[in-house]
Amino acid sequence: MDYAYIFAIAVFGIFAAIVWAMMEWLSPNKARAEERLDELRDPNSRRKREGENSVAKAIESAAPKLAKPLQPKTEGEASRLKLRLTHAGFRSEAAATIFLGLKFLGLVIGLIVGGGAVLLIGGVSRNNIFVAVGIAGGLFYLPEVIVWFCARKRKEAIFLGLPDALDLMVVCVEAGLGLDQAMRKVADEMRKSYRLIAEEFALCNLHLQMGRTRNHVLQELGARSGVDDLQQLASILIQADKFGSSIATALRVQSDSMRTRRQQIAEEKAAKTAVKLIFPLVIFIFPGIFVVLVGPAAITMIREMLPAMGNAGG
Repeated sequence: MDYAYIFAIAVFGIFAAIVWAMMEWLSPNKARAEERLDELRDPNSRRKREGENSVAKAIESAAPKLAKPLQPKTEGEASRLKLRLTHAGFRSEAAATIFLGLKFLGLVIGLIVGGGAVLLIGGVSRNNIFVAVGIAGGLFYLPEVIVWFCARKRKEAIFLGLPDALDLMVVCVEAGLGLDQAMRKVADEMRKSYRLIAEEFALCNLHLQMGRTRNHVLQELGARSGVDDLQQLASILIQADKFGSSIATALRVQSDSMRTRRQQIAEEKAAKTAVKLIFPLVIFIFPGIFVVLVGPAAITMIREMLPAMGNAGG
């Protein structure tokens, strides 16, 4: 078997395994009732889930040893890493350790598998060494890219669903419910449509039930999500609670401003569409149109010119 084919299969398997592990940690835990319904639909689902949990536990148990060389040196670095993972939806205590362990594991696999395959195929040379180092560096920074992508998608989902959540909160507050009850109602009603916002509000309700102050819980809500609009909402709610102003009015103003901003973003994307269409038009569509329009005329000219050229040569 060709070594290049083996190398391609190895690299694809490594990337697929790392992406699968990150997606497994990102997926939400199902309730017991939903798990039992899945077992009724598919009797083999429980066995599959147990196998996945065993793999996750094995990775989690090996993560501390792998992450030891990459542990943050200061508390500030550790807190920034934890905040980045929180923005991506990884809130567990072992998230930072597993993340660093995956980075170190990717580096080792890239050096051993990728570097070994490159050097085995092409021999020891400067270019091959650079390629091996590039593969190891790519696998080392792959968890960073995945976390950045997950954080971006999470922030976008929260931003797009927040105006609807605020409208529901306005209805609840104007109906006579308090802010805590309104957040609980939003968490219950939007569990299917906007799962991320429902989870954030449910976590706030849990903190409030544990006895934490509302101001502290709202501040953590804005910092935990990483969405600027949610941070502004938390600040507005804290000020309204402090000065005794109407919470419904503050929520309505914030919802209107967010809807206006969302509309402006949509208009901006629509305005950029014409510019972005230039490249596919020039590269893919214009050559076909050119061949269809100019091709018959060119064929006719060639047919007319060939006899004339033959006569001139004779």
